[in-house]
Amino acid sequence: MAVPPSYSDLGKAAKDIFSKGYGFGLVKLDLKTKSQSGVEFNTSGSSNTDTGKAAGSLETKYKMKELGLSFNQKWNTDNTLATEVTVEDQLAQGLKVALDTSFVPNTGKKSGKLKTGYKRDYVNLGCDIDFEGPIIHAAAVLGYEGWLAGYQMAFDTAKSKLAQNNFALGYRAGDFQLHTNVNDGAEFGGSIYQKVNDELETAVTLAWTAGSNNTRFGIAAKYKLDQDSSVSAKVNNASLIGVGYTQSLRPGVKVTLSALIDGKNFNAGGHKVGMGFELEA
Repeated sequence: MAVPPSYSDLGKAAKDIFSKGYGFGLVKLDLKTKSQSGVEFNTSGSSNTDTGKAAGSLETKYKMKELGLSFNQKWNTDNTLATEVTVEDQLAQGLKVALDTSFVPNTGKKSGKLKTGYKRDYVNLGCDIDFEGPIIHAAAVLGYEGWLAGYQMAFDTAKSKLAQNNFALGYRAGDFQLHTNVNDGAEFGGSIYQKVNDELETAVTLAWTAGSNNTRFGIAAKYKLDQDSSVSAKVNNASLIGVGYTQSLRPGVKVTLSALIDGKNFNAGGHKVGMGFELEA
C-alpha cells in the first residue's frame, strides 16, 4: 500500500481537471529557471484584464539533499516577504518539520507557523501551529486497499473553540477516484474523477449547504489532442462555460488560451478571456 495523500490533496485529480488549463480575466507570465548551483527561481507576473491591476512574485528555492534541508523565500508585489525552512527525513524517516514566517515591511506585521508532517504506508499525518492566535491545525488520512478516510480540525486556543471540523471519505483506483466530504457539519461535497483512456479525463463535482435548496454541480473534461496540445472544457449549474487550449510550442515554452462564457447572459457580454505563457529553462 502506498502512502495516502494529505487531507488537502484528497480529490485532487478532480480539482485539477476543473482548475488547470484556465486563467480567466488574466494575462499571465510564469518563468522558471535553475542555476548551476541548484538554486531554483520562479518568477510570476499577471495583469487583470478587467481592472488593469498588475501583480507579481519572485520565489527562490534551494535544497541541500545530503542534509535534508530546503530553503524557500518568496516576495510579492503586496510587499510581503515569506521564508520557509524545511527539514525532511532527518529526525525520523517520513517526518517533515518546517518553519514558515512572513513579514510585511510597510506595516511591520509578522506571522509564523510551525508545520509538521509524518507519512508512511497506510497513514499521512499533519499538525501545524499558527502563532497568530495561536491556532492548531491537525489532519490525518488513513488508507487501505484503495479506501481513504480523513479528518481535519482547527482549534483556536485563545477562544478554546473548535474552529474547523471536517471529515472525508474516498476511494482511489488506478483510473478512478471518488471523494466525499463534510465540512463543519454544514457543507457537503463530493467529486468523481475518471481517466477514460490515455487521451480523455473527466470529472464531476457536487456541493450542497445545509439549510439551502441550492445544489451546486459541475462537469469538466480534458482531452489530449497530441503530445504537445490539449483542450479543456467545463460547465456548472450557473451556466458558466469555460474552455481552454494549451499548446507546447517547444520544450520549455507553453501557451494557454482560455475563455469563460456566461450562458445565461450570452448577449449581454461580460465574458472573460485569458492568456498565459510558461517558460522554463
